[in-house]
Amino acid sequence: MTEILDIRRILEILPHRYPMLLIDRMKDVVPNESCVGIKNVTINEPFFNGHFPGAPVMPGVLIVEAMAQTAGALVVHSAGKALEGKLVYFLAIDEARFRKPVMPGDQLHIHVTKEQNRRNVWRFKGEAKVDGVVCAEAIVTAMIMDRV
Repeated sequence: MTEILDIRRILEILPHRYPMLLIDRMKDVVPNESCVGIKNVTINEPFFNGHFPGAPVMPGVLIVEAMAQTAGALVVHSAGKALEGKLVYFLAIDEARFRKPVMPGDQLHIHVTKEQNRRNVWRFKGEAKVDGVVCAEAIVTAMIMDRV
């Protein structure tokens, strides 16, 4: 059986807060393997004021950040208390592709699947979808570290 993580659990395991917290919920959580993060994209997002006035589009870099947050939350949740309070730092973003704009009113489903894990370095394949259509994809590599 897969798990669902609500916003309260996400806030316990990720250090991000508004406006940088980019996932609202996680579903289909298979510990140490995969999950789907959910981001409800609303016109109230602060980045829409400047990206772009009159034609709001979620910045691709924030979609990739949402992938990284989803993957990081999966890693920390899977490890339990052992990794809570640690930070997840980007090491690489590879093969990023942006296929379709994400706009206010969309619900972004961020699918992440573990490709590799060596010690404290994790690599995930991510796909961001709206209504089942891939909007963006990337491979993200991150390192889990103590807070500095």
